[in-house]
Amino acid sequence: MSEDEPARKPIEEDARIDALEKRLSAAQQREEQRNLKPGSGADANYRSGNRVLADLLGGLLGGSVIGYAIGYFTDTNPWGLLVGLFLGIVVAFRNIIRAANRGPEN
Repeated sequence: MSEDEPARKPIEEDARIDALEKRLSAAQQREEQRNLKPGSGADANYRSGNRVLADLLGGLLGGSVIGYAIGYFTDTNPWGLLVGLFLGIVVAFRNIIRAANRGPEN
């Protein structure tokens, strides 16, 4: 033996071990996908938060614009605006409560 050659030859990788590792990693990935709940996580919370914000702002702005327009044309402007704003708040909270009771899967 020469000085450049090691005393023992390195053990070669067994093809069966490689195949087993591939099957094991594939099974772990399938298990993670199976345990992952649909609609969960930060994305679903972000979407539901945006939905609540849009319902709230839409109800307030929509009710105030429609109430102002009705009050302007009927010449009862402060009361038309207040009634429209109140109805917009009621509709916004109704939509928020319905979305909260429906759950994150929809």
